[in-house]
This record gives sequence, C-alpha cells and structure tokens, in this order.
Amino acid sequence: MSSEPAFALEPPVTAPERPEWRSRPVAISVADVSKCYQIYEKPQHRLFQGLFRNRRRFFREFWALRNVTFDIHQGQTLGIIGRNGSGKSTLLQIICGTSTATTGTVAVNGRVAALLELGAGFNPEFTGRENVYMNGTVLGLTRAQLDERFDAIAAFADIGDFIEQPVKAYSSGMFVRLAFAVAAHVDADILVIDEALAVGDAYFTQKCMRFLRAFRERGTLLFVSHDTGALANLCDTAIWLDNGAVRQIGDAKHVSEDYLQAVYEQQQGESDLAAALQQMPAMADVGAAAGQSDADANTDDGDEAGDVVEDGAAADAPSIVPEILSKKAFGIGGAIVTSVTLTDAANARVNVVSRAIEAALSITCLAQRDLFSPIIGFTLRDRLGQDVFGENTFRFYQRAPVTAKAGDVLQARFTFVLPRLPLGDYSVSVAVAEGTQFAHVQHHWVHDVLVFTSQPEHHCFGLVGLELRGVDLRVREPHRSIGAGRPSTPGRKGL
Repeated sequence: MSSEPAFALEPPVTAPERPEWRSRPVAISVADVSKCYQIYEKPQHRLFQGLFRNRRRFFREFWALRNVTFDIHQGQTLGIIGRNGSGKSTLLQIICGTSTATTGTVAVNGRVAALLELGAGFNPEFTGRENVYMNGTVLGLTRAQLDERFDAIAAFADIGDFIEQPVKAYSSGMFVRLAFAVAAHVDADILVIDEALAVGDAYFTQKCMRFLRAFRERGTLLFVSHDTGALANLCDTAIWLDNGAVRQIGDAKHVSEDYLQAVYEQQQGESDLAAALQQMPAMADVGAAAGQSDADANTDDGDEAGDVVEDGAAADAPSIVPEILSKKAFGIGGAIVTSVTLTDAANARVNVVSRAIEAALSITCLAQRDLFSPIIGFTLRDRLGQDVFGENTFRFYQRAPVTAKAGDVLQARFTFVLPRLPLGDYSVSVAVAEGTQFAHVQHHWVHDVLVFTSQPEHHCFGLVGLELRGVDLRVREPHRSIGAGRPSTPGRKGL
C-alpha cells in the first residue's frame, strides 16, 4: 500500500509563496489617466451650455482622477485603498471600459470580469437564469459554454429557486452571489472587484475569499476595499488614491499602515511626535532598563487582562528604548510609549515560541500632558499584516477611568495565554490613546515595535493552533451497542 494518506486537510493560505510577477508581461497599463465631470447647479444649465457651446460655461469641473499612472503585471494582485470620493470606483470603471477617461490611455491585455456597482449588467426584469446567459455572453462566453457551466454557476451562487425569479426581487446579498458566480466561471484573465463582498454573508464571503486565493495563482486581481486586513491578506501591492491622485504605491502592508495614519490625522490633526520624541533620552542600557521595567510590572496586582498604574508625578521620567525611535509611528504626542516587552512565565523575553505559553506584554508610557481617560492597547499581526488578536485597557476601566498628569508614568501589563501559532514571524504594534473605544485620539501608535518567531512542534491550521486536550477515535460494528463491537484502538487521551 502507498504511504500517502487517502486525503489531507488543505491548510489555509496565510503566507502564500507569490509568483515572480515582475518579470511577466503587463496585464493592465494605466498612463496619465484623468477624469473630469461637468457639474451643473440647475437642470436648465445643461440646455444653456448646449446653446452657448464654448462661449460661456454653465458648469464647474470636478476632477475625479488626476494623472494616474501604474502598470499591473500578469499574476499580480493589486489593491486600491482610499477614502470615499477618492476616485477608486471611477478608476475601475475606466479600466473595465464602462467609462472613458478625459485624458490618458488604458491598455488591457486579457479577458476582464468585473464586479463593480451592485447588480451592474443585470436586467431587473429578467430572471436569474436569463441574466446569467446575458451577462456571460457579454463577458465572451458562447451559448454552449454557458449551458455547460450553468449548473456550476447556480451551485456557486446557492440561491435556490430564486434563480428562476426576476432579479428585481433579489436582496443585495443575492445580487452579489449571482454576479460573483458568473464572474468566477468565465475563465477571466483579469478579475476586478469593487467592494462587492461587503454585502455578502459570512459563509459566502469565505467561499469568495477561497476562490480569490486560488484565482491569484493563475490570473490578475484588482481589488478595492476599505478593509486593510483583506488587502494585506490578498494583495502584493497597494495603491492609495487621495482626491483622485496617486498618493502612494508600494507594499500592501506599508501602504495600509500609512493610510491608517492619514485617517487618524484627518480626524485629530497632523502627527506631532518629533518634538516629543526629541525630549526623550534613550536608555543607556536597554537590557537592564527593560529588565527593571519587567520587574516593576510583575509587582503589580491589577486586573490580569490589563492594568494602568499611576506612579505619580514624582516618579522619575523613563527613558525611551532606542528600538522604538526607529519604528514607524504616528500620533499627537500627548503621551509617549517608552518601552514594550513580551515575556514568558519565567520572565524571560520571548524571541521564539514552539507551543502555547503563558505570556505577559508590558507597555510603559510617559504622559506629556494631562490625560483624562488614557487607553493602552496592542495588536499581534502575522507577517502579512493580518490581525491575529489584540486587546486594550478601555473595557476594564471604562466605569472608573484612570487619569494621569503631565509627567506621570503609565504602565499596562497584559497577561494571557499566547496560543500556538503557525510557522512564521509575528509583530506587536502598540498604542496609547485617550477617550473611548469608539471616539479617541491617538497619542502614540508604534508599528511592529517587537518581533518574535513561531516554530510550532506540530502543524497549525488557521491563524492560531488549537490546543487539544485529547483525541478519541473508535470503531464499532453496525446494529450493535457501543461496547458490543470488536475491540477498538483506544484514543489518545493526552497530547
């Protein structure tokens, strides 16, 4: 007999090995594309504009896109991010050919399947079946090909008998199910998706994500989303559009981090960390200082999930760990993160883990001004930038907020079980804010302040591994009570 198993669980694609798309031909080339709309204040102004032609102007110009230039190679996965009104949907419409550019050119090499506006390309009076044939024909399939693939399309959409009903009776989720099912079965070279998955249920969204992970191994994917986690998971590269212009192109994780900073700065003002950090002396002996910080944290008897301690204005102001100064950070500087340590039950720094362990994350901050309701928190991310888990102090102190005066030292200590993690590098980002969970300002947010490696003893499925307490597998013959069949191999009671 073969030693190969009859079946194997397929691990999720959490850290895919991407193909070398840079050496491949260009699938989409966007060159100096701009799009201008004419905005009329009153309906009659359109008539006046036609009468007077170029002698007078009865409209104002709105430039949805300005001089956008980039290339997408075959096999590349590109994400587009930006605030509402930044020109993302307009750009996709031009690429897909449903809108024309005012200036510039777009060259597309391959068959394109697109999910743009909800239900775009569907006739509301036609049934789902009729729309499948109509939309599939528009996308280049023949009647024979559609006959062959219809059952697979209907199964993917999974809308039951509604496939024979007019789509005007569909919910938004049913629209997306049917539209995505058609796009997934047209053998497209390029797939363009504009926030279409935002209205689907969890089950269908997961089905779509599995399809997209498989598709990107053979095709080109252009993906628009406000979900930075989805961009980091799916995309090689990201483009940040701001007011119709390309603000940044680069690694999806880094672009997402810069976009997050810009969102906060638009709400609370520009980051002003430079002056605050210049006032913070660096530790002369990082190891000794960090050890002292851990020892101080271990003497605290606060809530095990997280504790904020007021040391008083008389306490000596802590020096900042040099590594923090080198990390990407933003905030208004009302409080500064000075040290972060991740230790195990023996109070040793965590550098490599192979199993679930008792861990403690200690975060020390210095208040640069009076703080009414400080919040200290952290997020653990994998190497793709996906959030694995996180926590902050707010929910433990929302009924009795801690206050701090300028010069006070804040210490938060989170004790938890660090779960068994899949193979790879993991980073911890930390922040100190002020306010509530949903309305706050960021004083100091530090990306990837510390990094550790997971080398699990056993293979992990998913974002975290399951801590099994035992596995039991038994065999019994049919029509007999348990215990009356042939002897079974006892299950493993401990792992």
